[in-house]
Amino acid sequence: MDAKERLRLYLEQRRELGEYDLVLDKMPVADVLALLGARDASPASKANKSNTAPDVKPRQTEVRETPADIAPAEAVAPPPPPQPRFDEGAVSSDWRAALKASGVTGTPRNEVLAPKDVPPPAWLTALDVPLGISVVAGAVATLAASNAPASLDEIAQTVAHCTACALYASAIKAVPGEGNPVANFMCVGEGPGQQEDETGKPFVGPSGQLLTKILGAISLSRDDVFIANVVKHRPPGNRDPLPAEVKACRPYLEQQLALVRPRVILALGTFAAQTLLETTQPLGSLRGQIHRYHGIPLIVTYHPAALLRNEAWKRPTWQDVQLARRIHDASLAANPS
Repeated sequence: MDAKERLRLYLEQRRELGEYDLVLDKMPVADVLALLGARDASPASKANKSNTAPDVKPRQTEVRETPADIAPAEAVAPPPPPQPRFDEGAVSSDWRAALKASGVTGTPRNEVLAPKDVPPPAWLTALDVPLGISVVAGAVATLAASNAPASLDEIAQTVAHCTACALYASAIKAVPGEGNPVANFMCVGEGPGQQEDETGKPFVGPSGQLLTKILGAISLSRDDVFIANVVKHRPPGNRDPLPAEVKACRPYLEQQLALVRPRVILALGTFAAQTLLETTQPLGSLRGQIHRYHGIPLIVTYHPAALLRNEAWKRPTWQDVQLARRIHDASLAANPS
């Protein structure tokens, strides 16, 4: 697979998560062209030719720090010649125009990438619910990896053998998540508890039984949804996962979201909500709003385990899941396919 095809696949994955120009617009035009195999794209190559044209001073390209996770080194090897030529001084700073002028890009695949600041769709604003946080690019952008799992089963197999953090050493079983692989509704919790650790399945203890009832109240079964956690192994003593553990596991959750492509996410509990939305706001202030995670509407509510401790939170939870169902139905009505 050549560099252009790898970049196309990467862009499609980011677009499925609701992202658009964010990654490439952080890169110099020359670097983008180098990814696609255009010759003479880098400032270094211009400098090396200065001895053949001593009276022409090469234009300096701004050096910017590029996130290491945009594409691994092995994923950007240029395709074999012939390669298109690129005259850096002859094109604008717009990477789209530069790619088109260089001859690297072909005809767009049915759609044109939208602007970076994408407003919420009309059907979402028509619900007349306050809009909250919008996470466009998470702290860990992982889908650029050329070896990203192609299916939920592959993710589960990878998680089962994952040693990226220390949680695997004390856990009995990995809990990658389960449910409908094309679910419109996705629940995300904090991490596995004791019974989940023993069975390898998410939300099977008392809190899981309550979650099943909550879903049933909005006419959804566990077979209709996909259920996952922020971390895939049980933290000892059910403590909150550490930042390094979240960072190690987050790629799996992002890949699951990219594959499932739910119409709405229900974040269960403070930890899951704060992690996904990258905020320290308390759960109470995050409720009652429509947030967006990579373009996917996200609703925050209490964790079922908290409801077992405090029944007073059952009524607000009911309001939250009803709102999530409204979003689910409105999305289906606006975009049936």
